[in-house]
Amino acid sequence: MTQPPQPPNDPPQGGFGAPQDPPPGGFGAPTPPPADPLGKQPATPPAGGFGAPTPPPADAQPPAGAPQQPGPGYGYPQGGQPGYGYPQNQPPQPGYGYPQAPVPGNPQQGYGFPQGLPPGQPPLQGYGYATTPMQQPPQPPQNGNGGKKLSTQMQIIVAASVAVVLIVGGGIWYASSGDGDKKDQASSSSGSTEGKDGENEGGAAPDGAGTEKAPADPKSKVAFQLPLPKVTDVTKVDGSWLTDKAYVKTGLNEIVAYDPAKGTKLWSIPLAGQVCAASRHMSKDYKTAIAFEQSKPSKAAKYPPCNQVGAIDLKTGKLMWSKSVTAATSGDAAVRFDEITLSGTTVAAGGTEGGAAFDLNTGAERWKPKATTDGCYDKGYGGGEALAVVRKCGTYDDPQLVVQALNPTTGAPLSSYKMPPGVDYASIVSTKPLVVAADVGDTAGDGSGISDFFSIDASTGKLLTRIAADGEKYAARCASTEVESCSQLAVGNNRIYVPTEDHEGTGEYGNTNEIVSFDLTTGKPTSDRADAGNRYTMFPIGMDGGDIIAYRVPPYDKGGQVVSIDGATFKQTVLMENPSDGSIRDAETSFTPDYSEFRYRDGHLYLASTMVSKPHGSLDESRRLVVSFSRD
Repeated sequence: MTQPPQPPNDPPQGGFGAPQDPPPGGFGAPTPPPADPLGKQPATPPAGGFGAPTPPPADAQPPAGAPQQPGPGYGYPQGGQPGYGYPQNQPPQPGYGYPQAPVPGNPQQGYGFPQGLPPGQPPLQGYGYATTPMQQPPQPPQNGNGGKKLSTQMQIIVAASVAVVLIVGGGIWYASSGDGDKKDQASSSSGSTEGKDGENEGGAAPDGAGTEKAPADPKSKVAFQLPLPKVTDVTKVDGSWLTDKAYVKTGLNEIVAYDPAKGTKLWSIPLAGQVCAASRHMSKDYKTAIAFEQSKPSKAAKYPPCNQVGAIDLKTGKLMWSKSVTAATSGDAAVRFDEITLSGTTVAAGGTEGGAAFDLNTGAERWKPKATTDGCYDKGYGGGEALAVVRKCGTYDDPQLVVQALNPTTGAPLSSYKMPPGVDYASIVSTKPLVVAADVGDTAGDGSGISDFFSIDASTGKLLTRIAADGEKYAARCASTEVESCSQLAVGNNRIYVPTEDHEGTGEYGNTNEIVSFDLTTGKPTSDRADAGNRYTMFPIGMDGGDIIAYRVPPYDKGGQVVSIDGATFKQTVLMENPSDGSIRDAETSFTPDYSEFRYRDGHLYLASTMVSKPHGSLDESRRLVVSFSRD
């Protein structure tokens, strides 16, 4: 996604923000304007002291690109509600860089402003914008009368405070919603508590407490590393699962289980060909499903078809069954599958040639999508606690997507929701609750596959709310051509948790971001906000009951971290802190969120590749198939 608007690049002569000469009355005091030849009173200096912007005249127009009328789009959900980063319960605000209306009874500032100022001292303004009209800091009188001059020490303090805010103000202000003291709590890095509109007021999260607890010492060590398999072409290695005894990972033409502590092989399942799709779900007794190619590549068939479906017992290391199926429109040829998922004991596989569902334990065929005259087919399925499908109809140039909740046993639709025009692809984020992501009209503009989230009532097919997820503000991703592929987000507590885009932190250098949430019934942003901390960025990797498990991407001189975010208070607990050794950190940061699987449980973190290719020089030296960290 694109970077947020930046402060001007041309600093005044003498360095960024530096005055030419200290004004009378000490450094940091405003320079008196020249006397007006017509005898008028000199204009009042702008509020905020040195470096604050001059308020625009009444007839000034917003800068190019600023929103003229708030509404759907940048940071605004449907229905005209302000999005995350805008004060709530206020009239729509002008664009970036304009003074905002005061918040009654709430003089405090949001993210990026110093907290804990002495009583009676107003906060200083940041560079490039003012959020509420503020009083000026104590100034010496311009005519030398009527008050005491600031002491030298106070002049230095004021000037230094202004300089700090100039640096801080270069980033984006991500203000959380809420009123009064609740807004102040939401702006802290330790989390937030909530009050109105059915939001949390402390206590346990709606989905219950998590099982991950704060360790006595979060520092970890490398448990094991697995080298990349040797391949001659780009090869998918989708599939990572955790059982109570093993870490299981897709390899080259095989599925392998490893000891969590040592990385030694526990068992291996050889396959006829390479895994081309793997379910991210397991049954309660550790069974899952895969789709794989009918053979290994050869001169006669360099790219064998992905037409085999199988079920794996992850506890015993057995391929329980495997088979292919034909579709009504494909004659005797076996259907090629693009995706596979699991819901309860139903395995559902889909692709452009058709779909099919099987019994997880026996492999018996349960149902196939019915052929229709309008060219409809099941593009792919979302599994987990329920089963849903993205069904594509119409022509290539004019597709119509329908999202249906299905009966897993029979395949019968329980409800249907027709996606709006301009949606070529859709991804199922969650099936219970039913949440779909789409790039409507290709408006995201950043390749994320997400411009909006759709929260749907699975029992009726009614749209509960549509949430605008502006590409310049939020960083979750979905592969547009795969139905169950979304990453860097999580759903729980009737909310969707997403990371914001990276932006400047409060330190001297380095970016940071936050994790925020939206209510899936109202579509409104909540006051949830967890800060990654200076020079770290983070994103969700899963749910633990009602708590969010997140991974913190480290700066150049630190190791990554795993944190648990309390679903009720949003207080963060560090569960793991990885070594900062250069070679270990290089291996860790070679796993990018878009092409990696992140799995965490009970003090063990596994980072795994989902795609491998032939090495292309020294840049690939740090890459691994898997790197595992452990607190043990």
